[in-house]
Amino acid sequence: MGTEPQAPKHLEDWLRDAHAMEKQAEQMLETHAKRLEHYPQLQARIEQHLTETRGQTERIEQCLSLLGTDVSTFKDLGAQMSAFGQAMGAMMSGDEVMKAGLAHYAFEHFEIASYKALIQAAETVGKPEIARICQEILKEEEAMAQWLGDHLDDTTRQFLARSEDGDLRAKT
Repeated sequence: MGTEPQAPKHLEDWLRDAHAMEKQAEQMLETHAKRLEHYPQLQARIEQHLTETRGQTERIEQCLSLLGTDVSTFKDLGAQMSAFGQAMGAMMSGDEVMKAGLAHYAFEHFEIASYKALIQAAETVGKPEIARICQEILKEEEAMAQWLGDHLDDTTRQFLARSEDGDLRAKT
């Protein structure tokens, strides 16, 4: 008598983690978007990705339903509290736009790695619909990471110019 394979269990656990991750991303994006009135291009892209992130959360819930599992509200609560703490810490710094931008760039790459692992896990256990959904999300995360990377120089220049002007608040 062999033991049951762990791959389906890992897939479920990783989907729950992805759900918590997307809830954390949603909180971070909401907080950041509200404070970018002097960076309209960045604000618009953050708001667009916030909409995508909300859709990603729903698609992860769909994946969990396909496995017959529920979302772990405990993990989500922990992620939301973590995001709140990060947001509060960033608001206290004079270079908030830069720190938040760097954090978003790094977080996007964490999400990319997570979805690549989820795709492999779903394919391994014969769940092509979950793999397809995760592939869709991966493309959105890659596009956001690419956009942030492509615009980091411009955001940095804008921040530095604003920080030189005594009448302007550089952080927003």
